[in-house]
Amino acid sequence: MRSRPPAIDGLTASTLQLPPGAWPTVLDCLCERFPAVARSQWLARMARGRVIDNAGNRLTPETPYRVGLEVHYYREVADEPLIPFDEVILHADADLLVADKPHFLPVAPAGAHVHETLLGRLIRRTGNHALAPLHRIDRDTAGLVLFSTNPDTRARYQALFPERRIEKGYEAIAPALPDVGFPCVHSSRMVAGAPFFRMQESDGPANSETRIDVVARGEVHWRYALTPLTGRKHQLRVHMAAMGAPIVNDAIYPSLLHRATGDYSAPLQLLAKRLSFIDPLSGIERSFTSQLLLQG
Repeated sequence: MRSRPPAIDGLTASTLQLPPGAWPTVLDCLCERFPAVARSQWLARMARGRVIDNAGNRLTPETPYRVGLEVHYYREVADEPLIPFDEVILHADADLLVADKPHFLPVAPAGAHVHETLLGRLIRRTGNHALAPLHRIDRDTAGLVLFSTNPDTRARYQALFPERRIEKGYEAIAPALPDVGFPCVHSSRMVAGAPFFRMQESDGPANSETRIDVVARGEVHWRYALTPLTGRKHQLRVHMAAMGAPIVNDAIYPSLLHRATGDYSAPLQLLAKRLSFIDPLSGIERSFTSQLLLQG
């Protein structure tokens, strides 16, 4: 079996299989393939051994281009800001780790977030470079994330999600819906919207479904229990907005709101509260609950 490139400072390598082309060197290909990364940055990464092949050999500016070569590289972001909130490890054993993720922290590297991710922090804390998230929640959402700590048993736990053998429970703070009978189920057809990172409801057969109930009623806002019966991107946020009760501090639904980088004053009031499932290895029921609380 081909070994994975080692993690560096908790950051796993990205991989590019070189496509057909006429570039003289690997460096030339990378510069054209990723125009947002300056040639000087690729040179600096190569000098520090952060561009390698499958055997772990360093690639240099003179390495000749070859179609199909797998290039592993470590992403970097200049002046990446620290996210001033801490994760908590709720459980860890030979196969699983359960973390309580704070708002604003991405689960895995994406965009401008490379080192400041839940995955990177946990690898640095535990020293386990085989750690891998079994599912994702939005950067804006706080709460439970389940990780595999053992590649040998990873597939057994990953299967829980597509086979819907894991129950996920969320809580949200949103405007009151006094005219709706609860509990209820909201179902709709969700499709890609605009801009590219948004989703929207559309005509056609439903492909998303959420069970919604009320936990507590305030004068203006209610606390809702949300159980996603399907797993569409941004499903809970889209469904609540469609019902006329967008989740408090949602900067994407029902409309886009601009917030400055580093503005942590208005966390989305959505929490991945519970995870429960029958352990595929032991057959024992397992249940985890977030220790975080929403503001409301």
